[in-house]
Amino acid sequence: MAKPKRIGILTAGGDCPGINAAIRGVGKTAISQYGMEVFGIASGFSGLINNEFISLTESNLSGILTLGGTILGTSREKPFKKNNDQGSDKPELIKKNYKDMKLDCVVCIGGNGTQKTASMLSDIGLNIVGIPKTIDNDVWGTDFTFGFDSAVNIATEAIDRLHTTANSHQRIMVIEVMGHAAGWLTLYAGMAGGGDVILIPELKHDLKDMNRYLMSRYNRKKSYSIVVIAEGIEFPKEFRSAADYIAYSIESETKIETRKTILGYVQRGGSPSPMDRILATRFGSSAARLIASDDYGKMVAIKDSHTISIPLKEVSGKLNLVPANLGLIEKARALDIFMGGN
Repeated sequence: MAKPKRIGILTAGGDCPGINAAIRGVGKTAISQYGMEVFGIASGFSGLINNEFISLTESNLSGILTLGGTILGTSREKPFKKNNDQGSDKPELIKKNYKDMKLDCVVCIGGNGTQKTASMLSDIGLNIVGIPKTIDNDVWGTDFTFGFDSAVNIATEAIDRLHTTANSHQRIMVIEVMGHAAGWLTLYAGMAGGGDVILIPELKHDLKDMNRYLMSRYNRKKSYSIVVIAEGIEFPKEFRSAADYIAYSIESETKIETRKTILGYVQRGGSPSPMDRILATRFGSSAARLIASDDYGKMVAIKDSHTISIPLKEVSGKLNLVPANLGLIEKARALDIFMGGN
């Protein structure tokens, strides 16, 4: 009989809901269906550098499906980044520890930076499978990442609550949503939360046009307005945040009382939504299947509701941004939502 495969799982970058569901999906499938030995690598790529592993069994994988965060811990360690810590060669150290542990593959769960590092580790000879996660939904090659749906739910609930405050005080409320350079989270939460203005980095916007739109609502006896903006939109350096800039611009030009809320890290915490639990589980199970087939150097993804795999080399260094011709944007404009753009 062939010797059982030994695999490691690590989680790197920022945390998000669904990571533990993905760990469980990989581990349980690998153990139950393929008879593999599974190890958890602590604190992202730091665990590979420092040789920090724990054995994962069916027993300690049970009960983690609904947990937020990651049972393995995470870090933003970038082993290929040039540094001066005594001239250590972290990629070579990772390669040595990988061989010493007699690993057949490492599953790297993370966002863009993690998948880029995963691709580079694959290039130096390690067997790697990637799983995309991020609330930003900006990993290239997959329609959705887990963590995104949970964050949309959290941001939407916050916007729902701010409707009542805005209405009571007849104010304009500016809500800043996370997402870095991608506007997916802002667009989806803004639409689901009934935003009147939605500003995303991918669409240029003219503040004078936006303020004219808000004044038009005010003159039509609309008692309040909800402005949902992405943290990644451009704003002058003298302002601390996009929300500061947009709220200042609105109030100074329209003279309508305006307040801002920055949702921040609350969007990344807590238990994953049912959809994220399912997506993370599907990704994890698909990753185990790739390993069983000796199909390495790939990232699992979802396209048109089907799980697929794509080469890590194709993912590395790219971003999945909101296309200007996205149907949802046209639907928003048809509802008289100010989106900017052409």
